[in-house]
Amino acid sequence: MGMIENFEKMLADGKDSPLLRFLLGNEYMKAEDTAKASAHLHAAVALDASYSAAWKLLGKALALQDDVAGAIEAYKNGIGAAEAKGDKQAAKEMTVFLKRLQAPPK
Repeated sequence: MGMIENFEKMLADGKDSPLLRFLLGNEYMKAEDTAKASAHLHAAVALDASYSAAWKLLGKALALQDDVAGAIEAYKNGIGAAEAKGDKQAAKEMTVFLKRLQAPPK
């Protein structure tokens, strides 16, 4: 049984948590299933809006799905969450990603 299957079983057994949803999102990103990844990452931030790593990965998943507006919103929320926790590196990274999305096309 792979990581995704293990994590999905944990979820099915009622062990839902922000971390589990983040791990599922991360594994689905590795599997290049951005739709399932973003669904789990949305759940992670719904359970814990201060989870800056989940916001960052959600922004990436949405950007890969060409959901620019959704990615921008995720990065903005993630920057706020990271700054509130004093996580300067995560805020800095998401600011760079946000600026890239907001830049006019070349």
